[in-house]
Amino acid sequence: MRLDPTSLRLFVAVMEEQAIARAAAREHIATSAASRRLAELENQLKVRLFERSNRGIAPTPAAYTLLDLARSVLGEMDGIARQMREYGSGMRGHVRMVANISAITQFLPAQLKGFLAQHPEVQVHLQEKISTDIALAVAQNTADFGILNAGRYGGELTYMPYRRDELILIAPQGHPLTAQTRVRMREALAYDFVGAHTGSAINGVLTRSAAQLDLPLKLRIQVTSYDALCLMVAAGLGVGVLPRQSAALYQGSLPIQALRLDEPWAQRELVLCLRHYASLPPVARALVDHLVAPASVAPEGPGLIP
Repeated sequence: MRLDPTSLRLFVAVMEEQAIARAAAREHIATSAASRRLAELENQLKVRLFERSNRGIAPTPAAYTLLDLARSVLGEMDGIARQMREYGSGMRGHVRMVANISAITQFLPAQLKGFLAQHPEVQVHLQEKISTDIALAVAQNTADFGILNAGRYGGELTYMPYRRDELILIAPQGHPLTAQTRVRMREALAYDFVGAHTGSAINGVLTRSAAQLDLPLKLRIQVTSYDALCLMVAAGLGVGVLPRQSAALYQGSLPIQALRLDEPWAQRELVLCLRHYASLPPVARALVDHLVAPASVAPEGPGLIP
């Protein structure tokens, strides 16, 4: 049995208007066509819905049962159409996103909160990866887009400016380096380091800097997160390097001190990478537009680097 939604809507209108002519006018069809549709609906259902007389029509008990069912079915069909329109306009959908830890800890929490408040039906699947793996995931289409450190990753990817960040050095309070506010890498390499995990951008930049200075990088321990790095530094296991805004999250609660790194590589650029902007699903394009919009400058809190 194939029920016609138009006939169901007409039936509901007749029940509400209590007259075929008024229902036909409401649904913008001729009265004769409305009568014909109602008769066809009764034939399909094999039940009489109205008792007809010279005084008009009177709903049967079956009609009242069908009224509830028809309203439910039509409501679900309207919901399907509405949700599909929302998908088409980017209001609803699923976004696959990858980002490095610097973007995740410094910028994305507030940005995603703002975007999801505007689009509560959107689902964002966010994974943390190192920059080389981010570029690979986007190139292989296992992610819609990613945020990573600017660099050369190969492949036919499109890059968009995202944010700038600054690497700083943290040391336990009372460490010899804390007698100054700025430090050169040559000075820092005299001490043990708490390093990031192998393959990370920060680990790479420390290794290259030490090699250029022809000095050893004394990695006493390596960790996989910024909170672990700060905890190890606070415990006196060495000094460490991480983004400025990430360090600020722990400065007030841990006995650590932040120092500016007087090195050109300490100033970094994060970029957003994707395959083709035009080929992104509408909801992914909306999120990209939101993320690359100019960010407001957050006020610096107490205890942060001046």
